[in-house]
Amino acid sequence: MSTTPNPSASPDQPNATPALSCKLSANRYDALSSPAGKKPAPPCTLVIFGAGGDLTKRLLMPALYNLAVDGLLDDSMKIIGVNHGERETREWCDELHTSLQKFAADKASTFHAGKLDDNAWNWVAQRLEYMAGEFESDDTFAKLKQKLDQSKGGNAIFYLAVGARFFKPITDRLGKAGLLKEGDGANGGFRRLVIEKPFGTDLASARDLNAHILSYARESQVYRIDHFLGKDTVQSILAVRFANAMFEPIWRREYIDCVQITAAETIGVEGRGRFYEQTGAFRDMVPNHLFQLLGIVAMEPPNSFDAEAVRNRKAELFDAIQPLTSADVVFGQYEKGPAGVGYREEPDVAPGSTTETYAAARVFVENWRWAGVPFYLRTGKRLAVRRTEVSVQLKPVPFRLFRDTPVDALTPNVLTIRIDPEHGSSFDFNVKVPGPVMQVGPVQSSFNYGDFFAESANVGYETLLYDCMFGDATLFQRADSIETSWCAVDDVLHPRSGGAVAVRGYAAGSDGPAEADALLARDGHAWRPLQQKAPGGKS
Repeated sequence: MSTTPNPSASPDQPNATPALSCKLSANRYDALSSPAGKKPAPPCTLVIFGAGGDLTKRLLMPALYNLAVDGLLDDSMKIIGVNHGERETREWCDELHTSLQKFAADKASTFHAGKLDDNAWNWVAQRLEYMAGEFESDDTFAKLKQKLDQSKGGNAIFYLAVGARFFKPITDRLGKAGLLKEGDGANGGFRRLVIEKPFGTDLASARDLNAHILSYARESQVYRIDHFLGKDTVQSILAVRFANAMFEPIWRREYIDCVQITAAETIGVEGRGRFYEQTGAFRDMVPNHLFQLLGIVAMEPPNSFDAEAVRNRKAELFDAIQPLTSADVVFGQYEKGPAGVGYREEPDVAPGSTTETYAAARVFVENWRWAGVPFYLRTGKRLAVRRTEVSVQLKPVPFRLFRDTPVDALTPNVLTIRIDPEHGSSFDFNVKVPGPVMQVGPVQSSFNYGDFFAESANVGYETLLYDCMFGDATLFQRADSIETSWCAVDDVLHPRSGGAVAVRGYAAGSDGPAEADALLARDGHAWRPLQQKAPGGKS
């Protein structure tokens, strides 16, 4: 990697290590050439509310660092971190730098880069500014307005990296201060609002939040972020569907038997017991992350990859989801097992808690393409392995051809798209076993992205931040999609028929509760084992 000379090095020390400066510099970090077809984002000021939080340290700053390495940020960009508590900008810089070094050295981190490039970090650090302020104080926003009025171009993105209870107060004060008016300030420019999930906790709260936000900003200014959609392998589902003639013609009920979407974790609640007690696995994952994967897998082909064309198709899909009832859902809670203590023994969890840490659902889409095809979704904590994947199982072939042979069963054809931690795809199909007798056995064709493409330490937010700077909302959620997703699960959250969903126990380190197996068995299907072996016996 080429680097720029260090302007802070003395003349007699030309090779001195670059100083980690927080002073704004006009010198461009001499990164590698930008990825093919990409250009630096337009100039803007990124305002991060929650500058001292975990999201900022673990995801936003690594993403900004990676964008700087790739030369995708404008020289005049500024990053203002807003948080309660007085401190110097230098202190904030040092704290972020320490966090980046920690994540870069952690082999389990998605940001495992080995060692930071000090020149790249310097470029980011020189553009950082810390601003102390309370999120519910008018003085904070008056001071912020003054800073933005002085910024070049007037473009600003307000990133709410805060708890959901601050969404409305911050939006309210941004709106009343005139900070969301596009063209506001001395130089004009765009104004965008980025909000992390949860987008409400049910249909009523989602409608209320959307109405509040849209009373101050237009829908085109609001970017509701779901980090699942920032993953390259999630976006690859669209490429698999629409860039290959072999898949799209059979991507319909006539050929597909069922679809399984899995998001399994080995970790528990990791000190977030208080949050999880109020949320649970179903609210946390199903109406957002898993439905977003379902939307990409099942939506009709858009006319183009224009943001509204894609989001219109997803909105149509969510609107076609048959409302779930308690009969379509299984809840579980991990108990003491091979992987550790039970959920009720975790800190800040009630001894008799009935909060679910596992959720499985059977979903049907009521449209011409998918009528009668079940989509099985599952997610959980403290499961046997960490795995996020989509598996598309094709219908069996007519068996009559093999009636007078030793073949007594055929393994289903399954296309699996691996999203995390492995990145790739596989296809299970049947071939003749070598020998004089007609026998058929399953094999697997598989590939990993790392074998074909140079994979970088990507945290999934790089694409989302970059797209937001350009105003490309393709990978962001729209108000109507949020509300139709919550509408589909409203009867599960607030039962009007069938009663509340019982919470079943499962051992920590297992595949989940047995009742989840019964959910599929009634349709003649079975979950793909979490601890899978490829055809031929290899893990």
